[in-house]
Amino acid sequence: MEYYYESVTNAGNEHGSVVPITVFVAVLCLCLIIGHLLEENRWLNESITAIFIGCLSGIVILLVSKWRSSHILRFDEELFFIYLLPPIVFNAGFQVKKKQFFHNFLTILLFGVVGVFISSVIITAGSWWLFPRFGFVGLTPRDYLAIGTIFSSTDTVCTLQVLHQDETPLLYSLVFGEGVVNDATTVVLFNAVQKLDVSRLDALAAAHVFGDFLYLFSTSTILGVGAGLLTSYVLKGLYFGKHSSVREIALMMLMPYLSYMLAELLHLSGILAVFFCGIVMSHYAWHNITETSRITTRHVFAAMSFIAETFIFLYVGMDALDIEKWKMSKLRFGTSLGICSTLMLLICLGRAAFVFPLSALSNHMNRNAGTSSSTITFKHQVVIWWAGLMRGAVSIALAFKQFTYSGVTSDPINATMVTITIIIVLFSTIVFGMLTKPLINCLLPRHPHDSILHREPTSAEEDLTLPLLSFDESTATNIARAKESFSMLMESPVYTIHYYWRKFDNCYMRPIFGAPRSNRS
Repeated sequence: MEYYYESVTNAGNEHGSVVPITVFVAVLCLCLIIGHLLEENRWLNESITAIFIGCLSGIVILLVSKWRSSHILRFDEELFFIYLLPPIVFNAGFQVKKKQFFHNFLTILLFGVVGVFISSVIITAGSWWLFPRFGFVGLTPRDYLAIGTIFSSTDTVCTLQVLHQDETPLLYSLVFGEGVVNDATTVVLFNAVQKLDVSRLDALAAAHVFGDFLYLFSTSTILGVGAGLLTSYVLKGLYFGKHSSVREIALMMLMPYLSYMLAELLHLSGILAVFFCGIVMSHYAWHNITETSRITTRHVFAAMSFIAETFIFLYVGMDALDIEKWKMSKLRFGTSLGICSTLMLLICLGRAAFVFPLSALSNHMNRNAGTSSSTITFKHQVVIWWAGLMRGAVSIALAFKQFTYSGVTSDPINATMVTITIIIVLFSTIVFGMLTKPLINCLLPRHPHDSILHREPTSAEEDLTLPLLSFDESTATNIARAKESFSMLMESPVYTIHYYWRKFDNCYMRPIFGAPRSNRS
């Protein structure tokens, strides 16, 4: 963040760099206290509370600065991606319940990857066609493509604060998993669009974008997994805890950040790298540290993520009252209202265009596999659709990256798009966020005995070498085993892959990288 001294104090004041940070930290503390007091409120949650406090703080700063600015820090999208986003994404991977996440991984990929492409196409085409009808012209083809990705990024924080992992594990894993994969896909797709030759928009260009996306997705995932395995191996081999738990905690904090920065340095997706690094470290590295360090790391990672999220929503609330951008925008109120309404309609349509069809596809695949416990009911589909209507920090960061330079712009068209993005984020978070808890309570009333669990056929005496061929057995036995494995894969691919991975993990991965052997992942 660049300090915006003029709104609070004179630029020549020797304490000019301290005052803005002091004020913002004080507001953060106030937000935490008020959020605690409103914990049981039916309508409000942490995100909405932070936005409201940000707006009130912006009003106070406007009065102090004599209506020159509403915020004390100027947004820098690069520092957002470097400092604020990594702890949020890493904690998501570190805290995730891996069994539920990977059981539903195919459905999560459908929502988080295929869904982003569908939503981006609908929003891009709709805005390209409708914006000129409101008299809003001046955007380039690259801008329209960027708008499609910017408004395809979801923010599921409000929904996840209401859902309960133990009561609705299937729904929670789908909403949570899609949220993380969606953010990563959106950023990767946005970066791919920046490299696209907009003068040649054809099928070949689309295939090139898709190829770039697959390359970034796979390489970033491999980098994150590699960083997590390296951390686990080092912690297991050197046993830092015998001398000091501080070193092992520091290594647990620095290695994920290193994977994120390496991914960004190599022009890959830091979000995917740090997310999968978090999953691998929670599966292996966490078991290689002392009990004190385990407790400490979980709380430290959660606290860092919480502070970063609150910081972002506070800034969004303050930036909503940015006088400079409002003055720079030349659109009439009716035109601005029409554009915002159009974008919200496109967001709703784009979301519905993939949630309901892909849910039906997922149910069909699970039904063929005989796993009825993974069926996504219509009520679940409505909650998933609603959860993705809210826009958040990633949309703000991408909009600033596309339409400003280090948070500053002198172009009225670009300034208009930034203010419209902020309005969409505020409206969707406040309106949809306040209705999230009543909607979920209505559709999914809490019952202690209700729990959708994945039940797997298990055997008391499972051979840990079942998925693997053996040189000590006859060729006929190995061929029969391979045929049985292939038959299982065709009938129930998700369960079979998970089953084989669990055996391989117990036999080879855990002894090398840590964690006790277990039949559960």
